[in-house]
Amino acid sequence: MSHANAFNTIQSLLEQRILILDGAMGTMIQRHQLEEDDYRGERFKKWGCDLKGNNDLLSLTQPQIIRDIHSQYLEAGADL
Repeated sequence: MSHANAFNTIQSLLEQRILILDGAMGTMIQRHQLEEDDYRGERFKKWGCDLKGNNDLLSLTQPQIIRDIHSQYLEAGADL
């Protein structure tokens, strides 16, 4: 779906009802009990400082975990 189509779809839905955004990402990430190496992945393997706890980084190093969490929220009824 193009950006314009996605925007129009969301705008149309917002005119009809309140949309539910997915929930607490940090809590869901904590359930995976990730370690420093999980946060680093191959891409940041030799990075000069600790990365554990940098949840934003997981979009690059552990995209499947992030995708799965968002899918769980969608399955639970979230709209976005």
